[in-house]
Amino acid sequence: MSQSRKQPWPYPEVVAHRGGGALAPENTLAGFREGARYGYRAAECDVKLSADSVCFLLHDDTLERTSNGQGPARAWTMAELAQLDAGGWKGAAFAGEPLPTLANVAAWCRAQGVSLNIEIKPCPGREEETGRRVAEEAARLWAGAQTPPLLSSFDAAALRAARDAAPDLPRAFLCEAIPADWRETLEALDCVALHCDHATLTEAQAGEIKAAGYQLLCYTVNDLARAKTLRGWGVDSVCTDRIDQLAAQRPLAAQP
Repeated sequence: MSQSRKQPWPYPEVVAHRGGGALAPENTLAGFREGARYGYRAAECDVKLSADSVCFLLHDDTLERTSNGQGPARAWTMAELAQLDAGGWKGAAFAGEPLPTLANVAAWCRAQGVSLNIEIKPCPGREEETGRRVAEEAARLWAGAQTPPLLSSFDAAALRAARDAAPDLPRAFLCEAIPADWRETLEALDCVALHCDHATLTEAQAGEIKAAGYQLLCYTVNDLARAKTLRGWGVDSVCTDRIDQLAAQRPLAAQP
């Protein structure tokens, strides 16, 4: 068993998806501030590489949906990406909000005492490079932190590269439905946790994963009753877009 799997799960029960869920532009510091305003002490974000290999926050491979940029994100340098408006699509109040670097987010999270789940989200063809660079940066930026960032990815190659680059950082394998070979996958990648779509998870699967000594996070849980059910199954954390509906300040079992 991985040494890190023997440690208590240090992350809160409820995690703000992409910083501020549905209430602010995703993967921006404005989103993180919104999550903190609702009492969240943990957030999730997506990180990929710019053309000049800077780690920055963006979910999609292209820029159109969440910024005023065009085309593949991997073709833009960080200096160019920093000039884009990543908030105006969400409303005038967020106009001019920039695409942050991982370094920007690390400084904010450490100052605010917010834990972070970094989803490694490589652009096509940059899987190993992205896993390596994100892990190296995370290890550097959170050096000496009481709670390290949790690295997760759907991409096994990216997670392998992250494991090799920063073996002491905790890792989680992301999936939609639980694969039949989940044990072998988690062992091969030396993961501490499995993250899955809550809609595909069964109580029996949750019990098996927990009995095997792994932590379990479910996404994207936007209903309080469902969050309570999952917690009852042993799920350690849920990631939500509805940060206004799932109170972060109280244990799920204690919420009315």
